[in-house]
Amino acid sequence: MKSIKHFITKKTLITSLITMSAFAAFSALADPAKGLEIAEQRKAVDMGWGDSVATMEMLLRNKQGESSTRLMRLKSLEVDDDGDKGLTIFDEPRDVKGTAFLNHSHITKSDDQWLYLPALKRVKRISSRNKSGPFMGSEFAYEDLSSFELEKYTFNYIEDAKIEGVDTFVLEQVPTDKNSGYTKQKVWLDQQYYRPVQVEFYDRKGALLKTLSFEDYQQYLNQYWRAHTMSMQNHQTGKSTVLTTTDLAFQTGLKDKDFQKNTLKRAK
Repeated sequence: MKSIKHFITKKTLITSLITMSAFAAFSALADPAKGLEIAEQRKAVDMGWGDSVATMEMLLRNKQGESSTRLMRLKSLEVDDDGDKGLTIFDEPRDVKGTAFLNHSHITKSDDQWLYLPALKRVKRISSRNKSGPFMGSEFAYEDLSSFELEKYTFNYIEDAKIEGVDTFVLEQVPTDKNSGYTKQKVWLDQQYYRPVQVEFYDRKGALLKTLSFEDYQQYLNQYWRAHTMSMQNHQTGKSTVLTTTDLAFQTGLKDKDFQKNTLKRAK
């Protein structure tokens, strides 16, 4: 018995030492100050665009490879001293036509989100506790549709890495919102333009849930970069969603009045 207990104690000690060593190595590598500095630069280079209107295709694919397509438009408005506003309107197919989603992102408090369902002819408010739920059956959660705000996360710089031939900064960002569906996100930003290349999302148990990839970047107004293809792969369900931008225009004249809750029912 003594030898068995000794073996168990020794095994436990070795496991603990390995865990502590790994944590120490991570802690030594992680740099919160540098992580915040990089995130601030990411935010700084994408300010001043005003407003935009995008025409997009949403491709939903299940584990068996079966797919369906939706056509939609996304209107966005940059807001000074707060998060951005977004209005998504579905045009096809017929069963979702007229569905509209309004998002008011915020810096420090929970986002305000509403969904208009034409079949019910009513506007449904998305509770802050339901932000981790799927948006229109896609692999994007409601919280994924929020604008990037520094106050929504704490940051750690992890390392420099090359991904698909691109030199990137690798950051870990931890959501500050207690209702977030994620314990952390791992972000790869290209070192030249601070554009996201890839994001890994970890669920509430700390397991890898989804990976979002950004491709086909195009520049607008000689400054602002937008990925025309965003692919979200759910590793736990085998499902995926691809958002493809077919047309995008900036500074179209949108105003705050175009993003009010009372306009959802007649959004066009």
